[in-house]
Amino acid sequence: MKEDVLEVLIYLFDNYMDDERARQQPDRASLTEELEQAGFRDGEIEKAFAWLEGLATHRERPPQQEQLHAEAAMRIFSSREAARLDAECLGFIMFLEHNGVLSPAHREIVLERIMALESDEIDLDQVKWVVLMVLFNLPGQEAAYAWVEDLVFDQAFGPVH
Repeated sequence: MKEDVLEVLIYLFDNYMDDERARQQPDRASLTEELEQAGFRDGEIEKAFAWLEGLATHRERPPQQEQLHAEAAMRIFSSREAARLDAECLGFIMFLEHNGVLSPAHREIVLERIMALESDEIDLDQVKWVVLMVLFNLPGQEAAYAWVEDLVFDQAFGPVH
């Protein structure tokens, strides 16, 4: 049986977010039934739906205009974030921000959604999926989404410098 919330999210993303099935907008009951048939547990399914609802709030309530310019601000990661995200994950997030793929506000959404996964440790592939889901959800981020999509699906990404 599949046990991870992120696995449920990836399944939904692969099957509904980027194709014709997304336009059908299936109801929650039919999605739950499909996920159960795919081998996911009820608890993980409910957590995945809660995670998606949290993500949707960012689409409904976009980040306010940032007060500081990105080059003037420095992000200090909390001990909780640093405990769950290793240097490779944190470096990747900073790399995306430095290269304009993520704005500081979008970086915060990514971090908030990563922390909402409730996993003890998050690896780089999981971070890439969360970034992809966040960018897909935000209007006007098509180019950034396409760039990260290449990283996730093609695995054409080398070391972060």
